[in-house]
Amino acid sequence: MPVSEKKTITKDNLWEVISSLQGEEFYTAKKLPFTYSIKGGEFFTERKKKSITRATFEQAYQKIQEDREHKIVGPKTLNCFGAPYVWAVFKALGIVS
Repeated sequence: MPVSEKKTITKDNLWEVISSLQGEEFYTAKKLPFTYSIKGGEFFTERKKKSITRATFEQAYQKIQEDREHKIVGPKTLNCFGAPYVWAVFKALGIVS
């Protein structure tokens, strides 16, 4: 599913949507290009040795949904492992702006 074909994203279908976009090019906030692959519940990018887990994405998504005061404004404020990549994917999906 190309990024342009956005569908409503929920915590329940978040991983399915992220999985469907593997292999596409994304950009970090610092404009670094990357692609990723999914193996089970893990997200792998060529720029990072360790994987980012499905649980990390789901927790970050939950954090954003509960951020009523709009304090989460970028990768650093997301405060999770692999934040630049999580943020880049969330931005492409329209979860964050």
